[in-house]
Amino acid sequence: MKIGLEVEYWLIDGRGELVDVPPDLVAANEHLVEEFVPPLLEIQTPPVSSLSALESTLREVLETALMLVHDYDCRLVPLGSPLASESLPITSERGRLLQRIYGDELEYAKHCAGTHVHFDKGNVTRQLNLLTALDPALALVNSSPYFSNSQVASSSRAAVYRYEAHRQFARYRDLWDYVEDREEWDERVAEHHADLGRMAAERGVPRDRFERYFSPDDAVLTPVRLRERSPTVEWRAPDAALPSQTLLLVADVLRLLEQTDHKEVVVGDTGVWADRIGVPSFAELQELSREAISEGVRSVRVQDYLLRMGFDVARYDPIAERIEQNWTIPRERALEIRRQYADELEADVASLG
Repeated sequence: MKIGLEVEYWLIDGRGELVDVPPDLVAANEHLVEEFVPPLLEIQTPPVSSLSALESTLREVLETALMLVHDYDCRLVPLGSPLASESLPITSERGRLLQRIYGDELEYAKHCAGTHVHFDKGNVTRQLNLLTALDPALALVNSSPYFSNSQVASSSRAAVYRYEAHRQFARYRDLWDYVEDREEWDERVAEHHADLGRMAAERGVPRDRFERYFSPDDAVLTPVRLRERSPTVEWRAPDAALPSQTLLLVADVLRLLEQTDHKEVVVGDTGVWADRIGVPSFAELQELSREAISEGVRSVRVQDYLLRMGFDVARYDPIAERIEQNWTIPRERALEIRRQYADELEADVASLG
């Protein structure tokens, strides 16, 4: 099963202030991509066929990225949010169209940095349902308890991205229920794409522009997606994190996902068995996900669930658990934490391979 990664990092200067990604930077390497807000840089790996290849490829791409940003006296930061309040403009045409459609609610997405993992398609229905059931595993790499200066949740990124949306838009960001088959998934995607198109038209977006920037493939921004253009199942639940921790999580998820070739994914009797993988009811899963987002690995219930699914929770060290959590965070402290984890990112990359 081939796997690929997309990880978003904040770009900062020597003080820890966010800075815009220089256009020349992304032009210098095909694996560096601008996001729709200026200080966010996406690191992409090409698809590879093993975890060892993923580690070496990610190390090479990150070493190149760090070298290039250093030429601009900048650093990369692996945090799910920038911690402090920031005014971030939108720079891409797709982003500007999203702004017209979502309005003020797009503000939450502008301050989020996440990790997207792509897995080759196999038994798609089982893969979709298992990745849905593994949503609470995001707790293992939560990396920012603060959003816009306020303490929000262990993963402030997931909390605001999923739960601060108006009901009209929440369905495009939150976790979807399990599916019976591939056709049911496709029908959901088509329905949501059509509804988004109608909302865009109501807000004055011409149909040709909507179709140009929003295919059914990428119109929904849910934690699990099925991609047709790049034939993968995409898991988008985790925060940006230190590379070694991201790789550990990918390895654990891949080990489970590979079993869907010969094991059914069934609701009930949660755990990994000889002939099946048992997952909780969707209602129970939603409760577990909320605890994973709000409390992270401090939740005994989340820990117990992840242990039953085969995760060695003790091997993880989420950044969010290392950052002191008060009601608010002073700006100077936020800048200090950004600098600290820029240092940790560089040390972590050096330790890979």
